[in-house]
Amino acid sequence: MRISARSREPGALSRPTALLVAGAMFMELLDGTALTTAAPRVASAFGVSSVAMAVPISAYLVTVAAFIPVGGWAVDRFGGRRTFAVAVILFTAASAVCALAPSLAALNAARVAQGVGGALMVPVGRLVVLRGVRREEVIRAVAFLTWPALAAPLLGPVVGGLLATYASWRWIFLLNVPLGAIALCLVRAIPAERGPVRRLDVRGWWSSAACLGSLTAAASIVAIPGSDPVAAAGCLLVAIVTGTLAVRRLRTAAEPLLRLDALRIRSFRFAHAGGSVFRISINAVAFLVPLLFVDAFGWTPARAGEALAALFAGNLGIKPATTPLLRRLGFRTVVLGAVLGSVVTTALIAALRSDTPIVLTVALLVASGAFRSIGFTGYNTVAFADVDAAELADANTLSSAIQQLAIGLGAAGGALALRFSLALGVRDDYQGAFIVVAAALLIPAVEASLLPRDVGSTLTA
Repeated sequence: MRISARSREPGALSRPTALLVAGAMFMELLDGTALTTAAPRVASAFGVSSVAMAVPISAYLVTVAAFIPVGGWAVDRFGGRRTFAVAVILFTAASAVCALAPSLAALNAARVAQGVGGALMVPVGRLVVLRGVRREEVIRAVAFLTWPALAAPLLGPVVGGLLATYASWRWIFLLNVPLGAIALCLVRAIPAERGPVRRLDVRGWWSSAACLGSLTAAASIVAIPGSDPVAAAGCLLVAIVTGTLAVRRLRTAAEPLLRLDALRIRSFRFAHAGGSVFRISINAVAFLVPLLFVDAFGWTPARAGEALAALFAGNLGIKPATTPLLRRLGFRTVVLGAVLGSVVTTALIAALRSDTPIVLTVALLVASGAFRSIGFTGYNTVAFADVDAAELADANTLSSAIQQLAIGLGAAGGALALRFSLALGVRDDYQGAFIVVAAALLIPAVEASLLPRDVGSTLTA
C-alpha cells in the first residue's frame, strides 16, 4: 500500500533529513557565490565584459524557478528519495560540464542543465522537511535549514577568489563532484513516501517556463552595453504573451501544475511582493560588489573574495538573534527594520573608494549581510504563517518558484542598474548603480510599513 506524504502525521524535526537537505543547499549555493567573485576572470577567459556574467548566473537561478513546479509533481509521482537522487546526479554531472565549457555560450547551456537539477534538489528537500513537522516546528525547521546554507555563501567568495587567482575558475564547478557523491551515499535519509499524483499540466508549465526564460533574456540583453534593443523588445513581448497565457492557464485548469490560491493570503502575498523586490535588490548588491572591487578598485579576485565574505559573515553571525527578534518584536517591525537597514548600507557602499580603510569596508559589508539575513528569514518564514496544512505543498512550490525567480533576477538587476547608471552619464558608474538599488529597496519598505502589527503572530506566539 502506498503511503501518502500528505497524510502522514506531522511530528518533530528529523535532523538527518534536514541535514542532508541543508548539505544539498550548501552544494548548490557554493558555486553560485564563488562564480560571482570569479566573474571578471571568467569573462576575461571568454573575451567578454564582466557584466555579461550576469547571464550564466541568472540563467541558472531562473531555470531553477522554471522547473520548481515540476518538483512538487515529481515528489508525488516518484517519491521524495528517488526525485532527490536523480536531481543530485543531474546537478553533479552538469557541474562537470560547466568546468569543461569552452565558451560563454556553452557555459550558459550547462548552467541551464545545472538549474534543472537544482530545481529538483533543494526545493524538493525543503518540501519533504516541511511536510513532516508540526506548525510550531516551522520556525525551527527553517532556521535549521538556513544555517548550513549561510555557510556556503561565506566560503564561496573566498574559495572562488582563491581558485580564480591562483588556479582556475573551472575548479569552482569541479568541487561539486565529490559533494554530489557524498549526497548520493546519504540519500536514504530522505523519506521515500509518495503523495496523490496529479496530472502534469504541461501547457501551464511550458508557458510559465517560456515567460521566465524570455524575461531573463530581455533583462540580460538590455544590461549588456552595445546589445540589440530590438532583440530585447522581442524577448519582452514573448514574455508578456506567454506570461498572460500562463496566468490564464493556471487560473482555469482543473489540475494546474502551480496553484495560485496562496496569493489570496495577505501574509503570503506580502512575502512575495515586496519580498521579491527585496531579494532582487539584495542579490544585485552581491553581484555588483565583487565587480566594484575587481574592475573599479583593481583588486585581485582573492582579495575581493575575502572582503565579500564579510557580507556573508554578517549574514551568518546574526542568525542566532533572528528568531528571538521575530518573537519579541513581530514580523512587521523586524522586516521593516531589515529593509531600511539595507537601504542605508547599500547607499553607503556607493560611497566606498579604493583608498577606504579596509576595516570600514569590512564593517559595512558585515552590517549589510546582517540586514540581508534578517530580511530573508522574516520573509521566508512569514510566508507560511496563515497557510493551512492542506495547502502547504502547493504554497511551498509557489513560494520556491517566486523566490528563485527573484534571486535569479538579482544579477540581471545589478547589471541593469549599472547600465542605467551609464545611460544617465553618472561620473562613477558603480556609485550610480548602488544608488539605484538603494532606491528600489524603498518599495518593500513602504509595503512593510502598511502591514498590521500582528502579521505572522500565529508563528511567534
